[in-house]
Amino acid sequence: MKNKLLLLGDEAFALGALNAGLSGAYAYPGTPSTEIMEFVQTNPLTKERGIHCHWSSNEKTAYEAALGMSFCGKRTFTSMKHVGLNVAADPFVNSAMTGANGGFIVVAADDPSMHSSQNEQDSRFYADFAMIPALEPSTQQEAYDMAKYGFELSEKLNMPVLLRFVTRLSHSRAVVEIDTEPDAQNNFSYPAKARQWVLMPAVSKQRNKQLIKDWDGFVKASEKSPFNRYEDAPRHEMGIIASGVAYNYLQELYNGEVPFPVVKISQYPLPVKLIRQLYNSCDSIMILEEGQPFIEKSIRGILDTDKRIYGKLSGEVQRDGELSPDSVKDSLINVVPTICRLTADKIKAVPEVVVSRPPALCQGCGHRDVYGALNEALSKYEDSKVFGDIGCYTLGFLKPFNAIDTVVDMGASITMAKGAADAGQRPSVAIIGDSTFTHSGMTGLLDAINENTPMTVIISDNLTTGMTGGQDSQGTGKIEEICLGLGAHPDHVRTIDSLPKNHDEMVKLFSEEIDYEGLSVIVSRRECIQTARRHAAKK
Repeated sequence: MKNKLLLLGDEAFALGALNAGLSGAYAYPGTPSTEIMEFVQTNPLTKERGIHCHWSSNEKTAYEAALGMSFCGKRTFTSMKHVGLNVAADPFVNSAMTGANGGFIVVAADDPSMHSSQNEQDSRFYADFAMIPALEPSTQQEAYDMAKYGFELSEKLNMPVLLRFVTRLSHSRAVVEIDTEPDAQNNFSYPAKARQWVLMPAVSKQRNKQLIKDWDGFVKASEKSPFNRYEDAPRHEMGIIASGVAYNYLQELYNGEVPFPVVKISQYPLPVKLIRQLYNSCDSIMILEEGQPFIEKSIRGILDTDKRIYGKLSGEVQRDGELSPDSVKDSLINVVPTICRLTADKIKAVPEVVVSRPPALCQGCGHRDVYGALNEALSKYEDSKVFGDIGCYTLGFLKPFNAIDTVVDMGASITMAKGAADAGQRPSVAIIGDSTFTHSGMTGLLDAINENTPMTVIISDNLTTGMTGGQDSQGTGKIEEICLGLGAHPDHVRTIDSLPKNHDEMVKLFSEEIDYEGLSVIVSRRECIQTARRHAAKK
């Protein structure tokens, strides 16, 4: 029996995983993946079954914990945004060597157009690089269905499975048919091939040879996948390969009646036989894929190149940003204007009410007071540099603060400030949030402590992971103890409340520690205004 619900793509996968016998979810919040874990945390089945669903300190720890649960035979997933997979890359690549025991799905939510990210990287390249099978849903229904399918595929192949989302699918809603009776959880069990979980060189050499042999089986699984298919049509002047959400856009353009043959791809490795079938039956090929030209690059190694292949590399499909039904239409019209049966109507201008507006720090945000005091404290120096990090406080780069000089990746503020100080930069200041500090900042601080590097680290503690909606921060109430435990000098681990009334005191404190010729840590604390409102409402 089936029920119907209106769900985000993130929610659809989360519910699919719960109904497929999930035992544990591990994640670090990051747009557009955050709602996956939040859905699990608030679902009644989670409490009923005792499903683990606490936030992890970072994506690497989340991945390794999920791998440990898979080792014990349980079904589990870890979810993260695309740049989070960079943090988890070490265990991700090595888990192809260990394999999986209980079903293990790795959700990577890519962010084409960089709505809240530093780059547009495409997680499919990671799966191909590590030789791990991957899934890419086209619809919210497929996101739901792929949870159970992905667990089963993982257990059949004894491999982790990557599930690639994109922002538009994660954050849009559609009606999804769901199961009313959830599957039972897996029993506790250990891997049948326990030896391959110990990646000593002798073991890894054997395992690598086996993984290469297994790849052909992964390809065959893609060719038989219910999510990959060849769809014939009357016009063979051109064939279309469409993957993931791009397939959805193509169907929307033609109301489900595309006049050209289509190969739909939602499981990887690429289904070689289906692609060759399309190539052999059509005069040319167009490739529609969200993100980077992964299929287009791969296909040129699969097929002869006698026929014209249109895509991102050849310039007919836009290379950056998100695809849309309109951009797909433009690509088709430019290539086959006489046969594509689409009118070249101009796209209407976006109404001003929905034009993108730059974000800004909330009124009443403690980060504002930190930047106001920091700018004043640094005004007496000619060449001060402030190294920023990933979080709400990144907005300190914008007017009116113009307060930070670099932002690269999670935790880079402390390590870059250290490198700059090593080069002779004075003053060298790092600013980092409490959640980012426990995610990736602690190891960099340890380096600076060991050398007593002349730099100042400001931990702007708002008692939450504010940028992604107010999830728990792993260091709440423990920041100073962590810094002291790492070895920071007690005289130079100082705390202040970042309130407007404390402005002069903050300026004085910042100035004293910036002038200190050694490592100092300032914890500037004030609860996020958004979480404070929610806490007040609950009371």
